[in-house]
Amino acid sequence: MHIHKVLHYLMFSSAALSLFCSCNKGFKGDNYTAYFGGEVTNPTSPYVLFCRNSEVIDSIKLDANNRFFIKFDSLTPGMYTFKNEPEYQYVYFDKNDSIMVHINARDFDNSIVFCGRGDQKNNFLMELYLKNEDDRSKIFDIFDYDVDKFVQNIDSSYQSREKFYLAKKEELKWDENFDAYAKATLDFHHYSKKEIYPQVHKIRTGEDVVEKLPKEYYDFRKSIDFNNAKLSGYSPFVSYLTHMLNNEAAINYHNHFTEVDLALKTNINKLNIADTLIKNEKVKNIILNSIAFTYLLEDQNMVNNKKFFETYHKYSTDKSKKNEILKIGHAIQQLTVGNALPEVELVDANGNTVSSNTIATQKTVLFFWSENLVSHLMAVHKKVLDFKAKHPDYQFVAINLDKDQQKWVNTLGKYKFGGIVELRCKDFEDIKAKWAITKVHRTIILDSNGKIKNAFTNIFNLNFEDDLKNAPIVKKQEHQHALASR
Repeated sequence: MHIHKVLHYLMFSSAALSLFCSCNKGFKGDNYTAYFGGEVTNPTSPYVLFCRNSEVIDSIKLDANNRFFIKFDSLTPGMYTFKNEPEYQYVYFDKNDSIMVHINARDFDNSIVFCGRGDQKNNFLMELYLKNEDDRSKIFDIFDYDVDKFVQNIDSSYQSREKFYLAKKEELKWDENFDAYAKATLDFHHYSKKEIYPQVHKIRTGEDVVEKLPKEYYDFRKSIDFNNAKLSGYSPFVSYLTHMLNNEAAINYHNHFTEVDLALKTNINKLNIADTLIKNEKVKNIILNSIAFTYLLEDQNMVNNKKFFETYHKYSTDKSKKNEILKIGHAIQQLTVGNALPEVELVDANGNTVSSNTIATQKTVLFFWSENLVSHLMAVHKKVLDFKAKHPDYQFVAINLDKDQQKWVNTLGKYKFGGIVELRCKDFEDIKAKWAITKVHRTIILDSNGKIKNAFTNIFNLNFEDDLKNAPIVKKQEHQHALASR
């Protein structure tokens, strides 16, 4: 796998590797010492976060050479994640593993190479993940196929990956604990395609193929342990459950409902199915929270939100996560048409703090961007410049969501977006909590008094210019059918 990268990586820190080798000797039966280290080129954060089940175990600061190293006196074997925010990836630790990783943050997933004790299993997972990602990038056209051709295509693709999986399993002789993740990476990518097909085929071709599916089409569901707590935070499993619930909860006779009522009924269906299907409390809460986050950020109908919460609270027992959901729900209610935008602190290019309350001295559009999404950075500013020429009665304010002031200033100097007010959020967690910002594509429109005209629009929406001309009511955003899930 990427042999030239491996050779370069092995050369970069021979001293650390020597230490790892010495650590592999003489472990006692009750010793769970483990080591993790590596190098991050072009880092997007000065820290590597080491996490399990979404909880940060340690925050490891990069040194002057962008390297990191940590010893764990006792590390429970299992699956972990490491992050150089906003990107993350998985790493599996067996007892006493000593793992180093090389990352180029500009091409995060494709650049990752592991070495040291425990490296082969992790390199296998990365290679299988990248195979799945490559397959996902080419998948859209096959959803146009008829049922027989579609099944033949995905079965052939699965068999190729299964052959790779079985060969590595035989070669590395890993145990059942690791195999749970290896098999999940193989299987759930395949299962997700089967769940997605009927809906996407109908959207793309207009043909409903549900009645044409073979009787055994969904037989694979019988073999799935929906209560597997070990996989509860593993994205291939969670993504599959999301696709399966989307499929099972779909309402066929949707012409009888308005768009917002359809969204409510569909998402309550998801909650009901999840409660019936999943009995393990941990797994159920993760899935319920996923459904809730997605629904609350797509549908801003206040009456329907209340009905959704009633069902959500009936099933969820996760108090800590529930508080997060409640905060988002509260923030959404504060962002209704006619309300003042809650105050947050922003920063200008000179490092001065600017209150958001002082921005809207005229009709205003707020949009967001990050240096980590360069294509969006360019596209959104270009779009704004076009709207600015057509609507001189509006001011357009760009809010950067990154932490590094100097990198932000340097980026502004590089691109020189004239005529757009450029500010940076001082505290992302604050703006996330008060403005319900969880994705960079959100756009907020204010009137000349700083009151909200539309807090949940998108500058790339086809009807965005209508929002500028009129005083629109808050409406559900167009549903985006996304396949890109880990």
